[in-house]
Amino acid sequence: MSKRHLRPYADVLETIGWTPLIRLNAVTAGIRTPVYGKAEFFNPGGSVKDRIGVAIIEDAERRGELKPGGTIVEGTSGNTGVGLALAAALKGYRCIFTMPDKMSQEKVRLLRAFGAEVIITPTAVPPDHPENYVMKAKTIAAQTPNAVLANQFYNQVNPEAHYRTTGPELWEQTDGRITHFVGGAGTGGTMSGAGRYLKEQNPAVTIVVAEPEGSIFAEYRRTGVVAQGSPYKVEGIGGDKVPGTLHFDYIDEFLTVSDRDAFHMARRITREEGLFVGGSTGLIVCAALQIARQVDDPNACVVAILCDTGERYLSKVFNDEWLRENQMLETELVTAARLLAAKDEPAPALVTVTPAQTARQALNLMETYDVSQLPIVEGGACVGSVTEGTLMARAIAQPAMLDRQVREVMDPPYPVVDETLPLDRFADLLSRESPAVLVSRGEELIGIVTRYDVLHQMVGIR
Repeated sequence: MSKRHLRPYADVLETIGWTPLIRLNAVTAGIRTPVYGKAEFFNPGGSVKDRIGVAIIEDAERRGELKPGGTIVEGTSGNTGVGLALAAALKGYRCIFTMPDKMSQEKVRLLRAFGAEVIITPTAVPPDHPENYVMKAKTIAAQTPNAVLANQFYNQVNPEAHYRTTGPELWEQTDGRITHFVGGAGTGGTMSGAGRYLKEQNPAVTIVVAEPEGSIFAEYRRTGVVAQGSPYKVEGIGGDKVPGTLHFDYIDEFLTVSDRDAFHMARRITREEGLFVGGSTGLIVCAALQIARQVDDPNACVVAILCDTGERYLSKVFNDEWLRENQMLETELVTAARLLAAKDEPAPALVTVTPAQTARQALNLMETYDVSQLPIVEGGACVGSVTEGTLMARAIAQPAMLDRQVREVMDPPYPVVDETLPLDRFADLLSRESPAVLVSRGEELIGIVTRYDVLHQMVGIR
């Protein structure tokens, strides 16, 4: 175990930076090129934005714009707000943040936990609309006495912070072997600042920006035209307006990744690598793996930014119901075999009677195994059925019927379905007249599925 944090720190701000570089192993299976993750969630505020939060505040202090007791205002997707709020808490400043309504509740609550005031704005408005979260922040800053706008999208302190910290760390941690640096661009500060530093050390280092489908940056790079973006679910990267802190001169390539692929990769990284990350990290790693496959060189070194902690997305990326609602997680295929497996009953998988057994014996079997229907099986095939309600009603009316063979009192046979058949393909076979279906594996009957089993599946009872 390597020694870390050998000396005490004066305050939490001194722990920002020098985040670990960790090799990705499981998600890179079959890829020869090594891929590493720069684990920015090790910062005290849980994201890469801690680096710019303190830098922006200290710059405003040096220039005399931010005075004791002042207010810091910013439009944020959450993480920059946390970085600012963390530093503001130590320095005694008030914070007001505007956030689009698509951001997770975890981020909103976290900012409020630091004492910040959070104002939620609509996501689906143009970038120059007064209710856009960036425009709203500008208005609040102008109307609030002794307030400064952090202005992360245009404040050049943003990329400069990464030029001074992230870039040098990457170079030193890889012993200068880094060949590709992959990250996202919300403000563009990380990629512009660290990219500039890395290219100064080695112009051959390739800087790759991964962005969500719907963002305009890649199209702007290709055409020089600011197109109209479209909505996407990944938070914190991409955009519908080109920020002044995104310096295209230091960026070699843009790769676009879908929300679905981003979220699935985030879940894989968490489950397979033990690194709890958010959706933007999933998107970035998808792009990094694509680059690594293309390069196909064990001597290359691909580094991806792991932007923030997955704790901020428990209600979204790690919520199966939310993913299904947004068509990013397939509804699990419920087959006849799965319904059988879900049963937790003491009875055998299939209780049957033969046509020659008596109605009394059939009722005794139902009582013994607590079932309300029995298939009548002869020669491996279902030839009829009996139900508890029907037999009991007949026995009360004609007691002698209890000693008659079930072949004389049986109802029609139950339908038979293969164990691989999905529920939606056989659910309509279940009715008041046919309360069950038999399940087969090849020529063998292996179980029974009743209307109650299906109802339990639908309402989540196991």
